[in-house]
Amino acid sequence: MNDILIEESNDFNKIKIINAKENNLKNISLELEKHKFNVVTGVSGSGKSSLVFDCIYAMAQTSFYETLSTYITKNLPKVSKPNVEKIINLSPCVVVEQKKLGTNPRSTVGTYTEIYTYLRLLYSRVGYPIYDSSHFSFNTAKGACRKCGGLGVELIIDLSKLIDFNLSLNEGAIKHRTWKVGSRYFNIQKSTGYFDMDKKLKDYSEEELNLLLYKETTSFMNENEGFVQNWSYEGIVSRLIKRQSDSRGLQINDYDREFFKEAECSLCGGSRLNATALSVKVHGKTLKDILKLEIVDLYDFISTIDEVQASEIVFKMAKDLKKLIDLGIGYLTLNRGIGTLSGGEAQKIKLAKSMNNTLNELIYIMDEPSLGFHSRDVNKIIHSIKNIVANNNTAIIVEHNREVINSADNIIDIGPESGTNGGMVVYNGKLDGILENTNSITGKYLKLKKQLGKTTKPIKSFYEVKDININNIKDLDIKIPYQALTCITGVSGSGKSSLIKYLIKNDDKIIKIGKENIGLNSRSNVATYTKTFDIIREIFSKENNVPSSFFSFNSTGACENCGGSGIIKMDMHFLGDVKQVCEICHGKRYKKEVLNYLYKNKNINDILEMTILEALDFFTNNEIKNRLEILKNVGLEYLKLGQTLDTLSGGEVQRVNMSKYLIKKGNIYIFDEPTQGLHLRDIEVLKKVLKKMLDNGNTIIVIEHNLDFILDADYIIDMGPDAGKNGGRIVYEGYLKDIINTNTYTSIAIKRYLEIEK
Repeated sequence: MNDILIEESNDFNKIKIINAKENNLKNISLELEKHKFNVVTGVSGSGKSSLVFDCIYAMAQTSFYETLSTYITKNLPKVSKPNVEKIINLSPCVVVEQKKLGTNPRSTVGTYTEIYTYLRLLYSRVGYPIYDSSHFSFNTAKGACRKCGGLGVELIIDLSKLIDFNLSLNEGAIKHRTWKVGSRYFNIQKSTGYFDMDKKLKDYSEEELNLLLYKETTSFMNENEGFVQNWSYEGIVSRLIKRQSDSRGLQINDYDREFFKEAECSLCGGSRLNATALSVKVHGKTLKDILKLEIVDLYDFISTIDEVQASEIVFKMAKDLKKLIDLGIGYLTLNRGIGTLSGGEAQKIKLAKSMNNTLNELIYIMDEPSLGFHSRDVNKIIHSIKNIVANNNTAIIVEHNREVINSADNIIDIGPESGTNGGMVVYNGKLDGILENTNSITGKYLKLKKQLGKTTKPIKSFYEVKDININNIKDLDIKIPYQALTCITGVSGSGKSSLIKYLIKNDDKIIKIGKENIGLNSRSNVATYTKTFDIIREIFSKENNVPSSFFSFNSTGACENCGGSGIIKMDMHFLGDVKQVCEICHGKRYKKEVLNYLYKNKNINDILEMTILEALDFFTNNEIKNRLEILKNVGLEYLKLGQTLDTLSGGEVQRVNMSKYLIKKGNIYIFDEPTQGLHLRDIEVLKKVLKKMLDNGNTIIVIEHNLDFILDADYIIDMGPDAGKNGGRIVYEGYLKDIINTNTYTSIAIKRYLEIEK
């Protein structure tokens, strides 16, 4: 597209991006329709997020900051100006991301959505006896439960984690590091004279165990060292509980928590409120009763409240609750901690808040809003986005879901491939056009749909678990076939994640693979993460007869000006940080003399600039080739050895992590929505990787909604029939090919995808 034509156009109904070069974007220029539903798609790592978040959103934020005083902007999150010449006709942006809402234990669905604020107001107006609204807040002294302090849970020591009763104190019966054999506290235990240090703890009397675990602080004095020495002894559990209430030792508190388990507060029953607040009733229900209701049931309850003084409160609550129900999360309770929500649930709550916004001429930017949604509920998201656009707003959605792409007004396909082979606009237009575009990988896979296989993989044995009880799952038995791919399906809130959580917690042989296993930072790259770089540095060391530390940008060889980062970051206070390529090493991270050392006419920076494919041709070392071959097998042959992990897309991070497990055998692996962030082409690559793992005799269990993935499963466990209290059961368990003979929500979605008549 001609840049000059874009700039000279006076069409105010188009956002015009001119010469964007952020990350891997190849100096691209394009137009986006305003007041339309725009989907940006492309393979993982193609540059979608670079365009939408790092260019469009960043430019909107920096432009907005320029209208504010420096006094205000210095307290706002810093945003760096993007590498784009200009963006014309840009409006203020609202971002709805997949990120979790936080981990504050005092923040709940009710407080975040502010529905609980109205609930407090309701109880202060029509409840009896009458108290002020602050009496119903668990974040104030007036309302909080005196035992749990408004958290709703209490910590109970887990003796099985703390003590090995088959050992004596001298043998290390106390598992906590503070009381390890030979430590100060171990010696204090010994000096009390209370304990036979060689006696197995299982043989201790009740009195001896109480002394060991629960004794209150007792002072001692002796003269064994030739001088008077005062010291105190305290039971292990007593000390750990006391330490949890001490806010000074945050790091040790986190470690201590490993020896506790959370339980519902025995005083407030998890409501977080004190007896005064819980004494008030509205239409026969206390706040404790209300907070245990699912949102769908709470909506029905407040609809019965007809007091005149509550009419405005009820109207506002009903409106907000209905939006949550319409987005498919009506199974949540207001008391649910936001830290326990999935990324998809968090995004839906953010979206519900956005739907309450009556402003127009805004740009809504969303990152895979279909994430975590069953096919039954994807239409709810599409409907919500269309409502936002109908209010004279613009939607720019990064998305891979077939249904969302097919519903868009315009599709912008970025690619054609990933990394350095991406960053270009492959297509910008209507759905019909992309289906016929031979250059578009997205168009190819949108046309290509999976079919239901007729053959089944023979099952020889099952992994069986009985009497599962967790959240909405009660007394459930499951059978998962060994050495097969099992998909756990069902609508959001049906119990899939709860089931997986139970399996992992109760069997330490099960390995969960996700994006959280990998540390994302600018000091770790593909070569260092795979340990390939250690071997490469040794090769350079032997070739040039110098220490291997010379070839580490985190050690001796690092450029002294930038510390081996390759960039200089300047804090501009109220402006975003400015990053400049180091003028000494020119971004190469190393001292000049280090770059003079060669191996096969290449210096260490040349090696880091190689792609995995190039490095496979360059090196003859078998250990290097084996490690890089694994990355090639997971479809990452285009990555550079020196590419930092913080620049990888979600799909790339997942595959880097999976590469570690590719050659292991005989394990049970669990994945939670591994297709998250993956293009339809990348899903096919993922399935090939999983097949290699299956061929090695592994068992794979996957929570999944994506039908392109599900249709290649060997076995299905479908949870439901619905969500929350109406879920938690197995509605289908068996071979994939037979699920179409049922009428579950998953079966209906599969039949619709396959265009099979119901």
